[in-house]
Amino acid sequence: MMTVLAPAPRPRSTDAYPSEIVLAATRTSADALRDLGVTGDEGLPGGEVLRRQAMYGPNAVSSHRARLFPVLWHQLRSPLLALLLTAAVASYFVGERSDAVIIGVIVALSVGLGFVNEYRAEKAAEALHDQIHHEAVVIRDGESRTVDVTTLVPGDVVALRLGDIVPADVRLLEAAGLSCDESVLTGESLPVDKTTEQVPAGTPLAELSGCGLMGTVVNAGSGRGVVVATGARTEFGKIAAGLGTHQLDTEFQVGLRKFSMLLVYVAGALTTSIFGINVVLHKPIMDALLFSLAIAVGITPQLLPAVVSSSLAAGSRRMSRRKVLVKRLVCIEDLGNVDVLFTDKTGTLTEGRIDYTRAVPAGVADATTVLRWGLLCTENAAAGGVAVGGNPLDQALWRSPAAAAEKAALTDYTRLGVLPFDHERNMVSVLVRDGANQLTLVTKGAPEIVLDRCLDVPQAARDALATEFAAGNRVVAVASRAATRPQVPTAEEERDLHLVGLLIFLDPPKRDAAAALRRLAVLGIAVKVVTGDNPAVAVKVCHDLGLRQGGALTGADVADLDDAELATAIGATTVFARVSPEQKARIVRVQRRSGGGVAFLGDGVNDALALHAADVGISVESATDVAKDAADVILLEKDLDVLADGVAEGRRIFANTIKYVLMGTSSNFGNMFSAAGASLFLTFLPMLPSQILLNNLLYDSSQLAIPTDNVDEEQLRRPSHWDIGFIRRFMVFFGPLSSVFDFITFGVMLWIFHAGAAEFRSGWFVESLATQTLVIFAIRTRRVPFFRSHPSLPLSLAALGVVAVGGVLPATPLARTLGFSPLPLGFFTALAGMVIGYLVLIEVGKRFFYRAAPSVPSTAVKPVPRSARRHLSRRAARFSTAARQPGLAPQPTPPPDTPGRGTDSVRRPERTEMAATVRHSAPSTSGDST
Repeated sequence: MMTVLAPAPRPRSTDAYPSEIVLAATRTSADALRDLGVTGDEGLPGGEVLRRQAMYGPNAVSSHRARLFPVLWHQLRSPLLALLLTAAVASYFVGERSDAVIIGVIVALSVGLGFVNEYRAEKAAEALHDQIHHEAVVIRDGESRTVDVTTLVPGDVVALRLGDIVPADVRLLEAAGLSCDESVLTGESLPVDKTTEQVPAGTPLAELSGCGLMGTVVNAGSGRGVVVATGARTEFGKIAAGLGTHQLDTEFQVGLRKFSMLLVYVAGALTTSIFGINVVLHKPIMDALLFSLAIAVGITPQLLPAVVSSSLAAGSRRMSRRKVLVKRLVCIEDLGNVDVLFTDKTGTLTEGRIDYTRAVPAGVADATTVLRWGLLCTENAAAGGVAVGGNPLDQALWRSPAAAAEKAALTDYTRLGVLPFDHERNMVSVLVRDGANQLTLVTKGAPEIVLDRCLDVPQAARDALATEFAAGNRVVAVASRAATRPQVPTAEEERDLHLVGLLIFLDPPKRDAAAALRRLAVLGIAVKVVTGDNPAVAVKVCHDLGLRQGGALTGADVADLDDAELATAIGATTVFARVSPEQKARIVRVQRRSGGGVAFLGDGVNDALALHAADVGISVESATDVAKDAADVILLEKDLDVLADGVAEGRRIFANTIKYVLMGTSSNFGNMFSAAGASLFLTFLPMLPSQILLNNLLYDSSQLAIPTDNVDEEQLRRPSHWDIGFIRRFMVFFGPLSSVFDFITFGVMLWIFHAGAAEFRSGWFVESLATQTLVIFAIRTRRVPFFRSHPSLPLSLAALGVVAVGGVLPATPLARTLGFSPLPLGFFTALAGMVIGYLVLIEVGKRFFYRAAPSVPSTAVKPVPRSARRHLSRRAARFSTAARQPGLAPQPTPPPDTPGRGTDSVRRPERTEMAATVRHSAPSTSGDST
């Protein structure tokens, strides 16, 4: 057993001491390994890993867990609620003790109701976070394995491949064409080339060429490094650990806030008027104040956050069961706004289980030679005759029966150097020495690119390539030439090649993809294929699946168009083929400017820019690190059908949220209007403050069942967006209709039943609760309720149950305490007639209203620019824990103001969006890209 000594945590009280990574950068790789007590080939033993985990804690910069007090504060922070409680306390000390206590109890129940539902939603988000993990490839006990990034410790030896996000601060041990995008830390837009060389002391953070920094992205090449610092002790962690947890608002949240402010302004105006009227009529000032504040609390959407949170939490659970995970609950609603989907081909339209079928030799080579060079030309190490990692094409090649027959012959060859794949060259090259000590450069990649580097390509080979493309097959070309020097290949050497042959792979169309495409079409979503594959292959797949045929544009075609021309072309184009990462992002940006919601589904390194540019970025569990880091939504299965489920769920949640909003505007506004009118001619308050709050509590309780409601099919066919003007018109139109029956009730109570104050208040309480609760059955649909649109059973039971409670409350022992008195039986006959009349009037009103305003419009939404803060916050979210992990101690606090953490080039955004994280076991990408 190797004995290793872990370095002790740095002392906190040293301002002049360099950070771990800055210190390691000034030492050689061998010295860094010796300092950490580890060897590069063996890694740490399991027991030592556990000891260091206990010493250093999890490799995390944040935690995501439901917390009681922030949720409770969210319920208590309403200024109107604070004013009401203050007034209630004042009334208690001036003698109105019973009313003050009742008000306090009802407010507590209302706050508790909202708290319970929001906390449940927070727990749902925490559970979602627990389902998603990030992984890194690490050497421990002499073996390569994948582990959760939060379990890394100083001394771990990690592998870095194209598309990986560097999981900690590492001192590089190997670097093959390695470069990293460090813009998240330094703001530098160009990738930084990496070596294993040490740097002089005092070198700025942006010039630590021998190190990989946590949170940066492997832009090209591959490498290996030893972890020097983890969690909050990394350069990235020192920034992220000091950031707040405020999440960036989505369009959905902005709409909610605008609606809430609309009601606050209305409440302020009407409350002031009601208070002024009561004072002018010489009613007790304290009673008038409490009454006015209670009315204001009644109109404010106090449980709107709880209704929305309940909807989103229930939606996230349903989507999780359907294998769709969202990084933030509000992303569900954003997904519902999508009307254009750009997607890759592999795994979405095709099976994604690629099989190697055969080799097509060119010239004098035979099929065995083509296969053998294809197996050797990979940037991934072979262990036990199997390529570890790699892209799907390499994996398919190595697991094929033909490869098994060649494994013995491969032992005669030695790979001396690798030039890894990147998306500019679309090739990978290796230098190989055979048993006769002959050196050969072997290149493998996209056929068009490889053939351009070859001499004397036979016409028969070009014809064979065209035939395979027309059949929809995936093709990789293999070429070679003699080499003279045993050194790592360079891009300049990928020339004067001789075509060896073609490797043919089969990836047939998915059997259920055609049905999924039809379902997306019903949802009003235009599907467009964006692929790195050959256009003929993509068009063939689309034709086989019945996808509406538009044109096909290549990357060269896109480059020739300006943005205005591209915007026009996108509408008439179904396939974008052989496009670069920058072109993918440009296509998405241009479409976003055209209006509507744009989603991009991708899983490769070359998809990250487009994922960031889209309104909703969608990736899959098997995607590369950088793709999943850029995504908002993760599909556990790369299936368009589950994506359609997610879109429908988002639209269903928005539709049910709008139901609550329209309920609040139509009934609560009408109640305030009625209260203002009643104050003009009554000698007493039309309803006590405690009764108003109780009415509001019962009403809101019934509305918590709205998230379970059914949604009409036509509401799912297109996205809808917040339109405050529409909501305002709805409020002004339907609010007074509610007041009509309130005034009828006033007349019935005063002139038919000759009611006193207590009986009058009881009658209006029951009628108000019944009409504003039962109107949900009319407002929830544009159809005829019950006959052509059926509410959910929980909503029906909740509404009818609350009305029943309100009806019997004046006859219970609590009536005297609450200021009620029993109502005559004749009142309930009149009540039934008023409820029926009200619902009929609402139905007639719907016809007139929707004739002028057809629906909540699906208008074009101005695209929201993606900020740099959004990128950093998403990156920080991958290094987070939902709760303290078993066996991991808390992360030691980093030294304050440690030199090395703060070069002038490091940006410090103010906040971060703590999202969920996602499982990473990212393959590198080479060969033919999609």
